[in-house]
Amino acid sequence: MCRQSASVCLVKSPTRRQRDVVDLAERLRTLPDPRLSRGVRRPFVSVLLVACSAAVAGACSFAALGQWAASAPQDTLARLGARVTTVFGVRVAPSGATVRRLIIRVCPRGLADLPGRDPTGANSLAVDGKTARGSRTSDSPAAHLLAAITDAGQTVTQLRVPGKMNENTCFAALLAPYELKGITVTADALHTQRDHARHLVEDRGAHYAFTMKLNQPTLYAQLKALPWDRVKAKHYDRSSGHGRLETRVVQVLTVIDLGLSFPHAAQVARIVRHRTDRKTGRRGRETVYVLTDLTSRQASPQRIAEIIRAQWVIENRLHFVRDTTFGSFAINHLRDAGHTNIAAALRAMSYEPFVRPLDLLKIG
Repeated sequence: MCRQSASVCLVKSPTRRQRDVVDLAERLRTLPDPRLSRGVRRPFVSVLLVACSAAVAGACSFAALGQWAASAPQDTLARLGARVTTVFGVRVAPSGATVRRLIIRVCPRGLADLPGRDPTGANSLAVDGKTARGSRTSDSPAAHLLAAITDAGQTVTQLRVPGKMNENTCFAALLAPYELKGITVTADALHTQRDHARHLVEDRGAHYAFTMKLNQPTLYAQLKALPWDRVKAKHYDRSSGHGRLETRVVQVLTVIDLGLSFPHAAQVARIVRHRTDRKTGRRGRETVYVLTDLTSRQASPQRIAEIIRAQWVIENRLHFVRDTTFGSFAINHLRDAGHTNIAAALRAMSYEPFVRPLDLLKIG
């Protein structure tokens, strides 16, 4: 099945060799052109390069992509390989409708994987899903995307959850193309499933750290009843952002011999979050539990706290800034260039929108 639709995928998952190709145009050429050769007027890779460049310049919709292309000067279109239409060598940009049609028809799996990052060498990989704003059209529902992001904030891949399927059925497919040995995969309560734990540990040689909430009341009650009042292994953490101050107290217990009914579980952490809204002064408290196959030798309370913080990275670094087709692509390249504030980076690109994005992407 395709990673972003219910149709049969046009290409296999990209190989590591394909993902390691530095040149963007060469990576895009590994994708098959979905159009019939007869009547094709716009170069396939050129149209995709236009979309990539416009996204880095801040374009947030197909209409914005088309507007950026229509405003591009001749030297920019030449760098992008746009079509030449007259004997005078005039370059013509693809329209927004052309860009939209091609992106919709091109293999979504390839678009999701090729511009992404190989997770090899990452400490942890966070998996989470979110409905993309602005993706709803008159003839199709909003796109619900399942994404994986490294602890360094680099998007590895994303998968569109087909209409009648939920995120759980796509979990293994999302991670299938990648080597995960030794990597700790984190996920929220929706993915705290026994099958997911077995798959990661037994089939992929990976570790897991899954959040547990009241969606599984029996297991939650087991974890809540553990002797937390006698736990000495603790870690305290504090952070601020999004208008609130948050303090976390992390306690950890070894559960290997406690008969916990969850595959390969070695430790369980209790995280108590104390939150204060900076504007209203309102305070809140939340308790969540985290199951992991990591032993106490492999992960101390501080390390577990760091791993769980990496799961929240996917909210802070991806969901808040990715709401377009090429959003995650732009995020990766901006972070590669050393930008930590995506909004500020996009503003910097917009000061020279037809030069800086192409320079960043090393086009032409």
